[in-house]
Amino acid sequence: MSPVPADTDHADTLRVSVLSEALPYIQRFAGRRVVVKYGGAAMVQENLRDAVYRDLVLLASVGVKPVVVHGGGPEINDWLGRLNIEPEFRNGLRVTTPETMDVVEMVLVGRVNKQIVNGLNRLGARAVGLCGSDGSLVRARTYGDGTNGLVGDVAAVDPSVLFPLLDAGYIPVISSVAADGQGQAHNINADTVAGELAASLQAEKLILLTDTPGILQNRDDPSTLIRSVTLSEARNLIASGVVAGGMTPKTECCIRALAQGVSAAHIVDGRTPHALLLEVFTDAGIGTMVVGRSHL
Repeated sequence: MSPVPADTDHADTLRVSVLSEALPYIQRFAGRRVVVKYGGAAMVQENLRDAVYRDLVLLASVGVKPVVVHGGGPEINDWLGRLNIEPEFRNGLRVTTPETMDVVEMVLVGRVNKQIVNGLNRLGARAVGLCGSDGSLVRARTYGDGTNGLVGDVAAVDPSVLFPLLDAGYIPVISSVAADGQGQAHNINADTVAGELAASLQAEKLILLTDTPGILQNRDDPSTLIRSVTLSEARNLIASGVVAGGMTPKTECCIRALAQGVSAAHIVDGRTPHALLLEVFTDAGIGTMVVGRSHL
């Protein structure tokens, strides 16, 4: 073996070292399905967006099978404003009138989805854009008593359309719009869709990219990050009010996914560049991991 030149850049040496240390994780997750819910600042800030795209392409390049489920709330609000439609929220959910639903479907399915697909393909991936209606992937039902309009919940998932895509090396990119049994489109929370898809695919991991460090013991103090919780502990955190507000549906999503067979679920800070790689390919990981039982 040739000696390393004295002028070898330290950054190059560090990169090679990091790749070598990642080998056990690459071997462990090769061929495994990982569902990523993509949203928040990581969709808005260009540097974070590019880092997520690179992470996903790298995962696919080393044999991991990522499935992306995305939101798009800020862009929906932007387009509603352009059309002079006032956004309205009730109990944390967007009130979705038929007029608003038209905008949601246009933005999520026709615009945001294709931006993600194009971003991944530009880096050499083979990404395919879908929504819940395609191939009857997700069937919707009206959420609750219908007071929020065309807000949906997941009635059923049939992932069969995804298997040939994943086996052929494609990255499915899925928007959280799906139709009910009568063909009426509904707007479903992307966290919910990601969790149910992860369960139906028996994914190795469900990763939710958020705008918080993870589950915090004190929601105003990032230093109180809870690194790992079991299913029962996660339920207790919700019951005790430690988990509240927008973190509640994310934690409940993780609980449901694990209860249906997903190996581990992670709530990670998408504001951290390359958060996906830090979670999948390092010992320490990032954010909060929810597991079925104590892994200690």
